[in-house]
Amino acid sequence: MKVAQALMQQDLSHFALSINSKTASDVERALVKESLSLDDFMALISPAGASYLEAMANRAKSLTRHRFGNTMQLFVPLYLSNLCANECTYCGFTMSNKIKRKTLSISEVLTEIEAIKDLGFSQVLLVTGEHETKVGMDYFEQTLSAIRNRVSYLMMEVQPLKWEQYQTLKQLGLDAVLVYQETYSPQHYASYHTRGKKQDFLWRLEASDRIGKAGIDKIGIGALLGLGDWRVDSAMTALHGKLIQQHYWQSRVSIAFPRLRSCEGNSTGGNALTNNKLPNERDLLQLICAHRIFNPQAELSLSTRESAVFRDGVMPLGITSMSAASQTQPGGYSEPSQALNQFDIDDSRSVPEVVGAIKSRGLDPVWKDWMAF
Repeated sequence: MKVAQALMQQDLSHFALSINSKTASDVERALVKESLSLDDFMALISPAGASYLEAMANRAKSLTRHRFGNTMQLFVPLYLSNLCANECTYCGFTMSNKIKRKTLSISEVLTEIEAIKDLGFSQVLLVTGEHETKVGMDYFEQTLSAIRNRVSYLMMEVQPLKWEQYQTLKQLGLDAVLVYQETYSPQHYASYHTRGKKQDFLWRLEASDRIGKAGIDKIGIGALLGLGDWRVDSAMTALHGKLIQQHYWQSRVSIAFPRLRSCEGNSTGGNALTNNKLPNERDLLQLICAHRIFNPQAELSLSTRESAVFRDGVMPLGITSMSAASQTQPGGYSEPSQALNQFDIDDSRSVPEVVGAIKSRGLDPVWKDWMAF
């Protein structure tokens, strides 16, 4: 588990001290380098870096266009189940939350796929709560077998699995796996995850090693910004991405930027929404630009958690994939409802509206750019 071992060796208190001690000179040096170190990344996301946002945005935009062209990938999340066997204080699916629980049958999944295809999507992210006994490998295998030939690119965001299970799913056509560490601080992690298998910090951290060893095409990572010190978690995410590229070069890396949101049954996100750990939109823009400058090859993704105005503004500056018209409850595309949402969304625009915004910024929406034969 080479990636996880390297991450566990990091001193997060040293990260915090290093980030907060950066000066304007450190930021300026980082901005003119061709290849940045992790220390340079820390300078870009530091409080001192906030004064250089325009210069960062200009460089991030240039690097993105050079590597990815004038394109924006479009995908959609498909929530299969909101069953969960974990207690997570910030999530609407947490097991103690008294919400209606639902797991889609294979027939219902196919109905959702058709509704999604009618919207124009071909790249689909399958999402579940984490309940391995009721929503586990048998269910995943049935689902992938039923829908794989109906979509061009298939991603999953479910509980961390074993290496051989990822291998099985790859053979069934799985293209990408997203596992967000939530926070890289073991202490903060323990305080937010109080029951269930998700309490196992290391098992989750080692998931990217197992995914990479299985040869999955893309590995998605990220921290839930607001659970811990967002700058420290972001520096760890940046290092995580580089380590994956170093040890599992055959897999692409995708980085997401979810900020903590209120959710069904919990309007405060475990009280994190009320403290100063939550980055504001200017902080988030700084972070997106810093990731692009530090890692020009990484795919950067932004969900409908963020506002339409913010998403439109950052489209040209580093983001390479976006969701649109997302429904965060099982069955939400064929029978829209707000009853089972995992979290609140902010950009509720229709697909044509999002596509229009993409085109108005000189970018081409990409519905499909890869399909295995």
